[in-house]
Amino acid sequence: MPDMLTLNTDDNGITTLTLNQPDRRNSLSLDMLRALGDALSEIAANGASRVVVLAAAGKVFCAGHDLKEIRGQFDSHAFQKELFEKCSEVMQQIVNLPQPVIARVAGVATAAGCQLVASCDLAVAEKGARFATPGVNIGLFCSTPMVALSRNVSRKHAMEMLLTGDMIDAERAEQIGLVNRVVAPELLDETVYTMAATIVGKSAHTLNVGKTAFYRQLEMPLNEAYDYTAEVMARNAVSHDAKEGISAFLDKRRPEWRHS
Repeated sequence: MPDMLTLNTDDNGITTLTLNQPDRRNSLSLDMLRALGDALSEIAANGASRVVVLAAAGKVFCAGHDLKEIRGQFDSHAFQKELFEKCSEVMQQIVNLPQPVIARVAGVATAAGCQLVASCDLAVAEKGARFATPGVNIGLFCSTPMVALSRNVSRKHAMEMLLTGDMIDAERAEQIGLVNRVVAPELLDETVYTMAATIVGKSAHTLNVGKTAFYRQLEMPLNEAYDYTAEVMARNAVSHDAKEGISAFLDKRRPEWRHS
């Protein structure tokens, strides 16, 4: 694993993936995106990993793309396309990851950094964290961040962030649905890892079924979504862990998951 990222899975199956370039504001350079994509592929294949916490070292969660890198390639459409396509691919890896992903947000998350938070399944921010999609201020509209943002908050809230470029605080981010919870800085880790531990206690198979179905049905018309999820539940109901979970509930005992 490159120095720009750290990856650790504890005995409980909680994997912490940390952006580790605080001197560069954890910017999503092409190299960082490649490393992040490789790490997510490794996590997806890791049977010991049950929940992922996406964190960042330093005072900035992620400042978005590396503008110096972009400026150095102003005349290369091929580079720019590769950069934004790689970023889009990584964001989709997070959504398609079998494991739930929790963003642990301390500091500022702007542009593609805000996109990173919006792409995670859950997000917990410390009081004092701030968010923005400020590309409009520098002539580069946050078009790819818009995809994740607009799938998390209402259209008008998304458009306000995109059109003004203004920074919003953590409390406002919670109000509009960009993050789940806002806590004091000293409670950030406790809140994130308590949430992760709660999720770890569920059937990994069931979580994967549910996460996959959640994102797929969002893009379907209502009748198709119900048809699709009815079939998903029918298949889920005949799995080992559903049989075990229902039986354990009725028998008033703890389930013994086989994660299948």
